[in-house]
Amino acid sequence: METLPFGALAAFVGLAGGIVLGLAARLGEFCTLGALETAIYGKDQTRLRIWGIVLAVAVLGTQFGALAGLIDLGGSAYHSIAWNPLASIFGGLVFGYGMALAGNCGFGALVRFGGGDLRAMVIVVVMGIAGFVALSGPLAPLRVALFPQPDATGPQGIVHDLGLIGIPATVTITAIGLACLIWGLSHAPLRRNPRMIGWAVAAGLSVVWCFAGTSWLADASLGAVTVEGPSFTAPVGRTLIFLMTATAGGITFSVGSVVGVMAGALIGSMIRGLFRWEACEDPRELGRQVGGAFLMGIGGVVAMGCSVGQGVTGFAALAWSGPVTLVAIGLGAWIGLRQLIGGFQPE
Repeated sequence: METLPFGALAAFVGLAGGIVLGLAARLGEFCTLGALETAIYGKDQTRLRIWGIVLAVAVLGTQFGALAGLIDLGGSAYHSIAWNPLASIFGGLVFGYGMALAGNCGFGALVRFGGGDLRAMVIVVVMGIAGFVALSGPLAPLRVALFPQPDATGPQGIVHDLGLIGIPATVTITAIGLACLIWGLSHAPLRRNPRMIGWAVAAGLSVVWCFAGTSWLADASLGAVTVEGPSFTAPVGRTLIFLMTATAGGITFSVGSVVGVMAGALIGSMIRGLFRWEACEDPRELGRQVGGAFLMGIGGVVAMGCSVGQGVTGFAALAWSGPVTLVAIGLGAWIGLRQLIGGFQPE
């Protein structure tokens, strides 16, 4: 380990966490848009309730890890950058609407790409480019003007704010974690599916692992490594840049996590016999997916995270941006799905 740069070690942390997430998606059916579609139109909440278990494990593991001194949440973007509610709401709505148009979120597209879907490759590339257009490209000045992201001037987040009214941190953490767990396991079909429960637990633990691993590396590297958890908007763009330039300092946690998700999805697809090459035969469908991917890239950067980056990782950090962005993404996806499905029904 002493001979490896800290960036490579961070990439290994991301790789391990990404592989588990990719396997959870393929073997445990952990998917954002798929959960919403089956719940709204299939009248089956099983995949949606998986989120309760994922969030419960991620919240309890991350927060008690922070209390034990193993995780430095203050060093993550969720607590070091001042929360902008408008950015969470607007970015979440745009991301969710784009997710419905594209048929996948960034994480889901990486999973589908790992299973041989070439349409998902287009979504991944376009979303990564669009993210950097808003992050540091032509739209960056407009984004900064409309949705500034100044450094936080002090502690923030759900635990801190509820602590101001006298609620102990352990009570807040336990209550939120148990509420998520009870909501998930109160669904009888999910309780009868130990495979999905097991992979949901694994997905939650992967977030805890990433936070703990990058926290340790941030301390050992004197801040050269950033405390991070899984997220798949700007990290996809960073991975594309690394693949194009292969600079020595370019390998990071982001690269490892993105590659890990695709590797895990590939392994899971092979195990289930689901790997197959697919392409888009309808130009209109491809155009809709490209447009959705562009919106996801913009929205994800504005909200500082995607359905996983804010909806799971930000939620695990108990930053207000996590649940607010997750709700906004769900609402945006619902609007997009209603438009798409309603457009195919006769007048």
